[in-house]
Amino acid sequence: MKNRIKVLIVDDSAVVRQTLASILESDPEIEVIGTAADPYIAAGKIAHEIPDVITLDVEMPRMDGITFLRKIMSQHPIPVVIVSSLTAKGTETAVKALEYGAVEIVTKPQISSTKQFLEDSRQELLDIIKAASAARIRRKTIQSAPINVPPKLSADAVISHTVSTSMIQTTEKVVAVGASTGGTEALRVFLEALPLDAPGIVIVQHMPELFTKSFANRLNELCRITVKEAENGDTVLRGRALIAPGNKHMLLKRSGARYYVEVKDGPLVNRHRPAVDVLFRSTARYAGRNAVGIIMTGMGADGAQGLLEMKEAGASTIAQDEKSCVVFGMPKEAIKLHAADKILSLEQIASHLLRIC
Repeated sequence: MKNRIKVLIVDDSAVVRQTLASILESDPEIEVIGTAADPYIAAGKIAHEIPDVITLDVEMPRMDGITFLRKIMSQHPIPVVIVSSLTAKGTETAVKALEYGAVEIVTKPQISSTKQFLEDSRQELLDIIKAASAARIRRKTIQSAPINVPPKLSADAVISHTVSTSMIQTTEKVVAVGASTGGTEALRVFLEALPLDAPGIVIVQHMPELFTKSFANRLNELCRITVKEAENGDTVLRGRALIAPGNKHMLLKRSGARYYVEVKDGPLVNRHRPAVDVLFRSTARYAGRNAVGIIMTGMGADGAQGLLEMKEAGASTIAQDEKSCVVFGMPKEAIKLHAADKILSLEQIASHLLRIC
């Protein structure tokens, strides 16, 4: 029998610790080696036995979870899953957690319904823990001062340029990107490498509701291109990336020479909303050979079938390679289907995209 995944639960709520432990222990592949009410207790337990995965709350006594996460990632990296009742006001904190190296974020409601919520999310939690245990975690060096970002041109210049070449819009490339676990960092690396006049980009990143807006705003500060959370009817423009909002599907549509996005409700697809397959299928249908599909790090198989549909429609397709993935799940499944024209490292994807566009 293979070794079980060792998990340490860090949360100041006894109810959450007990409920999480019960859920995780119900899977024969997972072993809860301990629980801790705050990071100081957790540090003591880690000194005796190193877990494969840590679940971590953010708001705790004596030391907050983000500070503890930074210490872990800068000293002895261990896959961390944030389990927190962050509100809309706390989404900036969630984005920071992902930036500092957290593998995934699971949102929990207020304490009155936390136990039922965690029970209802049993399968998702088990899947996330298993994916996290296989994640490739790198030591993080956190800069104490904010990064100075050079000023960027306004979106007006990009829109004006696009309008003046409207007749060419039908041959403009549209780039559709799908990512999950580890995707927040992968998307940052990819988007930061793109010039101001990069092709229009539409992105599905598996992420909880409310977090995508803060994530998009953070990327917009770091990148030369404009990055925003997509709104229904937004036009796909050169120099702009649209990120699907959490808990909404995003589809690429076309009206004459104009590509735009439709943001809508709908059932979970591959247990996700937004789903990469939904975006990729719509891109295959409305952009065809004018599209480029990119599937990045993530657990599961969402996007693999959609990438194949894009390839069959004439699109160029790219899968991130195993070495540079945090979790080699989604790209692996796409490669199995022979859906990827190219298998590239994360650092190679942007330059290859610019060559073919």
